[in-house]
Amino acid sequence: MTHLVVRRLLIDLQPPFAHDWCGDDAFATAFFNALSMSFPFGEQFFIDAVRRALGSSPEALQQAHHAEMQAFIGQEAAHRRVHALFNAHLEAQGLRDGWTPRASKRLQPLADADPRHALAITAATEHFTAMFAGWLLAHPQLLDGAETRLRTMWLWHSAEELEHRSTAFDLYRAVDGSHEWRVRWFRRITTIFLCDLLRQTASNLRREGQFWKFSTWRSGMRLLWGREGLLRQSWNGWWCYLRRDFHPSQQDDALSQRWLADNNARFVPVKTPAPEPEATLSSG
Repeated sequence: MTHLVVRRLLIDLQPPFAHDWCGDDAFATAFFNALSMSFPFGEQFFIDAVRRALGSSPEALQQAHHAEMQAFIGQEAAHRRVHALFNAHLEAQGLRDGWTPRASKRLQPLADADPRHALAITAATEHFTAMFAGWLLAHPQLLDGAETRLRTMWLWHSAEELEHRSTAFDLYRAVDGSHEWRVRWFRRITTIFLCDLLRQTASNLRREGQFWKFSTWRSGMRLLWGREGLLRQSWNGWWCYLRRDFHPSQQDDALSQRWLADNNARFVPVKTPAPEPEATLSSG
């Protein structure tokens, strides 16, 4: 059995939202938009990585991890659908996703590689998203200026990222993935992920005419490097991943559990990871 729950999020992402949806903060809006652009391709990569790694493993191992993987896939598929709807609005606003084409080209050589490489990349990126999720759940005031459906979307996604933070990591260990390759891929992903994120954020700011404003970068420094900033708060979590005795469960998930308990009227559990009709919404 698995503790993961596939949820359908009860929001309607068909109506458009404002360009400056994140509290009129140009940097925060561009930053969250950049992250969202990475999700549809990234979530599909994670789904394919765990399927391929599990499918090439012994039957007993497949049976042991089947329920966990199905729930993980269900959650990631829901995130992919929701952010695809969100991203469609960004495209209509004139923003262009340069992240996905770069990532797709970069990862093509892995198609014929040992599936544990893609799984190590998945575990590494899942740790990044779990750190970001924990930070956002601890600082929900960053979304106070956002309309309710967008605030709900980001906090729901964060709660589920913390909830399944151990899934890819546990599978990587189960298929005899090495510590050395886990750390090696994590170091590579650190550089690639942060460079892609900042590059896409800058592109979004240019298209919105906000790139050269002092207020934009003052906000950016506060969000990333301020006393409660994302990168400053994530430094310890980054180092922890390099330890041989690291496990994602060492990251506290109390904020995730609390948000899911306090907001259970905003979603409904579903029994299977089957796709929900995109015309209504998106799922969770």
